[in-house]
Amino acid sequence: MPEQNRENSLVLIKPDAIKNSLTGYILSRFSEFHTGLRFAALKVVAVNLALAEEHYAEHKGKFFYPSLLEYIRGYLHYPDEPSKRRVIAIIYRGPNAIKNIREICGNTNPHEARAQRPGCIRSLGTIIPLYDAKGKFIGDRSDNLIHASANIQDAEREIKLWFLPTDIPPTVRSYPAETSKEYYYYKNGAISSEYTPGSYCFIGPGDLVWKSDMKVLRQIAKGKKQDYSTNAVIAKYLINKETD
Repeated sequence: MPEQNRENSLVLIKPDAIKNSLTGYILSRFSEFHTGLRFAALKVVAVNLALAEEHYAEHKGKFFYPSLLEYIRGYLHYPDEPSKRRVIAIIYRGPNAIKNIREICGNTNPHEARAQRPGCIRSLGTIIPLYDAKGKFIGDRSDNLIHASANIQDAEREIKLWFLPTDIPPTVRSYPAETSKEYYYYKNGAISSEYTPGSYCFIGPGDLVWKSDMKVLRQIAKGKKQDYSTNAVIAKYLINKETD
């Protein structure tokens, strides 16, 4: 199969889309009949803080960053209903998946999306003004209903952030994985191969792990510079767990 026919993209149906009952509409826009794209994996996610921080890491330090974390975690649209705070994470696969999906989504700014392509998904979104603690306007946040990977590199990083290898059927798994021979534990933002009271075992011998994550785990064990953050490794293992 030609490489472009195996292209992957992460799609996130965000809390505002779920609250406005747009899930069915969005799925229909991406249907195989219309796009040639297929599901590779799908999961309903209670977004933990580590996952939110890592997904939006490029925006850290910007005025809208704290609001983004609350947005993707569902706190803004379901402030009093924790059981409804969720995101639907989907891996789509097929010819030119990234380009096709982003065209269907439209501009990340809902106002621009409506002006450019009135029928696109994000044309149904909204712009929310943000204010500081003193009530001064500091800028806007785009509640744009959906996330879609921007390029092949982002798609790989995001898919490995939101999904474990075992969340994806082996025949459609695109990135290399390997079987762990060690135990790995997590506690208070740190990863260790040694158990300490109160730590959480997130990988054990026999578990299938992204090969790139295993490389980072070995770098941590040896005290070497990491290819990427501890958050990027642990976040997916905290999905839908009691711990945050």
